[in-house]
Amino acid sequence: MDHPATGSPTSGDHLPPATGATPAAEVDVTVDLVRALLAEQHPDLAGRRLGIVANGWDNIIVRIGEDLAARLPRRQLAAELILHEQRWLPELARDLPLPVAAPIRQGRPGHGYPWFWSICPWFEGEVAADVALADPAREADRLGAFVHAFHRPAPPDAPSNPYRDIPVARLAPRIHGNLEQVGPGHESVAALIDRLAAAPAWDRPPVWVHGDLHAANLLVADGRISAVLDFGDLTAGDPAVDLAVAWMLFDADDRRRFRVAAGGGKPVDDATWDRARLWGLHLGLIFLLHSADSEQFSRLGARLFREVITHE
Repeated sequence: MDHPATGSPTSGDHLPPATGATPAAEVDVTVDLVRALLAEQHPDLAGRRLGIVANGWDNIIVRIGEDLAARLPRRQLAAELILHEQRWLPELARDLPLPVAAPIRQGRPGHGYPWFWSICPWFEGEVAADVALADPAREADRLGAFVHAFHRPAPPDAPSNPYRDIPVARLAPRIHGNLEQVGPGHESVAALIDRLAAAPAWDRPPVWVHGDLHAANLLVADGRISAVLDFGDLTAGDPAVDLAVAWMLFDADDRRRFRVAAGGGKPVDDATWDRARLWGLHLGLIFLLHSADSEQFSRLGARLFREVITHE
């Protein structure tokens, strides 16, 4: 199956107010346009079979033959993010325990297309939001090990994403506002928001953060997590935002395994885990409120919200 490494309702958290609709493309990307770009810039690939396989919030994915895919921004905001992937991801990918969709070639503007774009490996499989893991305990260990490896110290010139490199406690008023939009009867959740927002902030040097690590950006093949997708929100900062994925994929027991693996053999500290849970609540509410045209994200949001408010 195709994978939608195209951005999601959380990418940059820059959402149209309460619409839930996918933003309109600012540039019309067609197969003919991609073939012209390839003929000009990567002529050895221009004769391959092409097909649009995903058209998401931020990017369009065009499959190139059997083993490659072009990732082209469909709006200006995504064009800025893809440059971060091109600059940093090939280097970061070398030492990670799971494959990542790192650019292996770069494209430039041309034929009326205004932005840089990437050619990445193609991975077969289904996204974790749509398929069960064969052995969740094993995958909790594997994904935790990936997160631990990725959260290495970031250099001073690493990118800073203003929607992710932010103390999550600062988002508490917005989280409360989103909770009110869900409807009445959530007084205990409002109290949980306040308790989690009181957790100490990250006070250590910034680490690399994926920034959009959710169940629709993890690819699964034969029941195993096989690749990590969509690093457009790559940033340096607090690792807690990535740890929120634990409430998207695992039950309480497997989440504890993930917590230990993500901590490199000892549990992630309580303050970071509380911030991760608050990120999960924030993202879950966004999925619920801004996924009117995506059954996948509506379902993901419902599970995430339920898990976060029920279990540590």
